[in-house]
Amino acid sequence: MALRMITKSLRSKLLPRFTPASMLHSHATSFGFKEVREEEKSQMVGNVFSSVASNYDLMNDVMSGGLHRLWKDRLVSKLNPFPGMRHLDVAGGTGDVAFRILESLNSVSRRAVQDVLQDNLQEETQIYICDINTNMLNVGKKRAQERGLEDLRSLRWVEGDAEALCFEDASMDGYTIAFGIRNVTHIEKVLAEAYRYDYYSFLVIPALGELVAGDRESYQYLVESIRRFPPQDMFASMIADAGFQKVEYENLVGGVVAIHSGLKF
Repeated sequence: MALRMITKSLRSKLLPRFTPASMLHSHATSFGFKEVREEEKSQMVGNVFSSVASNYDLMNDVMSGGLHRLWKDRLVSKLNPFPGMRHLDVAGGTGDVAFRILESLNSVSRRAVQDVLQDNLQEETQIYICDINTNMLNVGKKRAQERGLEDLRSLRWVEGDAEALCFEDASMDGYTIAFGIRNVTHIEKVLAEAYRYDYYSFLVIPALGELVAGDRESYQYLVESIRRFPPQDMFASMIADAGFQKVEYENLVGGVVAIHSGLKF
């Protein structure tokens, strides 16, 4: 059995040269284009997502012209979820990826599993939605309620840090992290955490953020964080350095979005 780890990153076509924080000074990291102390970044990112949580999915639609829905569908397709699996979706507070995984699992169950077995498998299936931001998790829980899923035992909402997850080693069949990978302080720590689970545009977007969400500053950071993220080849190398094998990536929309994947055997 192998763990499948999938990440998705949004990239800008006008990228300045990526500079690792370690090249700035020992306790510095990037917050957009600003240089801040590592201990400050987590709180600053938290403030951004507390501010944008209620409008996060709406702004994703506006910023991507709805394409983020197709990107996430492709992400889940590459994951290839199966009934009875234990899956961890990190930085997925609003539930967008988790709901898609659940929908895919239900589709598989309807096609291939008898009613009695289906109930057992759905009970065994566990999808953990982990996010460091309580406001984002609350949005996800509200969305689950609107979909009639609030009492579903397959969905578990967990407040946690991608760099120091609370789950045991060898406890998950799959791991995903989407755009949240851009907001962590230490990418290598997040990838090391992922490896533990081994059981089976600058002018437009801030203006839109001000118009749609009344929050230009937060979306200014989000755009800057896109541009500071490592290029595809570099990020693929980081995933391989964490110990994953068969690392590959797929560019979507000419490289504006990339889906990276790797396996742990």
